[in-house]
Amino acid sequence: MTPDELAAHLKTGLLSFPVTHFRPDLSFDEQAYREHLSWLSQYDVAGLFAAGGTGEGFSLTPAEIDTVVRAAVSEVAGRVPVIAPATGGTMSAIAQAQAAEAAGADGLLLLPPYLTEAGQRGLVEHVSAVCRSTNLGVTVYSRANAILTDVSVAELADRNENFVCLKDGVGNIEMMTRTYARVGNRLTYIGGLPTAETFALPLLQLGVSTYSSAIFNFVPEFALGFYADVRAQDRDAVYRKLNEFVIPYLDIRDRTKGYAVSIVKAGVNAIGRSAGPVRPPLQDLTADELTQLTELIGRVK
Repeated sequence: MTPDELAAHLKTGLLSFPVTHFRPDLSFDEQAYREHLSWLSQYDVAGLFAAGGTGEGFSLTPAEIDTVVRAAVSEVAGRVPVIAPATGGTMSAIAQAQAAEAAGADGLLLLPPYLTEAGQRGLVEHVSAVCRSTNLGVTVYSRANAILTDVSVAELADRNENFVCLKDGVGNIEMMTRTYARVGNRLTYIGGLPTAETFALPLLQLGVSTYSSAIFNFVPEFALGFYADVRAQDRDAVYRKLNEFVIPYLDIRDRTKGYAVSIVKAGVNAIGRSAGPVRPPLQDLTADELTQLTELIGRVK
């Protein structure tokens, strides 16, 4: 896909952020990962983001990221676009961007650089350098130490034709309104807050037409039905499902830092499709919490 084709396609449906499967010794379990992707690919989603935040991309080595991306590209075989991650500082992100293109990925998710705080000018140059290094369409994740203002987003859109999607991990209503007012439909806007279903309906009014669904990993029918209700602006259905599943799920997720990722892998394990443990510094749910999550999933399956 060209960058513009990718951007147009991603806004048409829910986005999948699969977990990355590990063996008990924390090595990558490619066979289990492929089986998971094969199962999920029977459902209609608009994009698969390999080794993203839910996929513990932050805990993978560059070589492991390349292996995960290549496995995803091979397994889905063109049925759905595969978006690869680029992480770390500028040179590291460029290297990963070029590796993703060589691996056959359809696009790139540029995550915030690790640790270093930066001003808007530095962030604009960082994003631009990565965009220049690849022909892939780039989704920029505005979050943490890389939150872009509306002015910066507009400048990046003007300077980089392959910057085609903005993923919002902040939820600042005023900033999103300013950004959409300034940039409009030049970009596709993706909801990227943890458990994005919680924010999906209000953000739809701000031009955020799709979002990353972590729960799609283990309750795909529920996730797709929820997305359909959001797009139809069926408030009654959305809030019923929030009360039925999403909010009780959040109550478990919020007990420990890092559970936004851990609970997703626990959900896959809970339905009998083992994804293995999370890697430190994340920690797995307790046995009691896993039991509670399993019972909650049983209500909506």
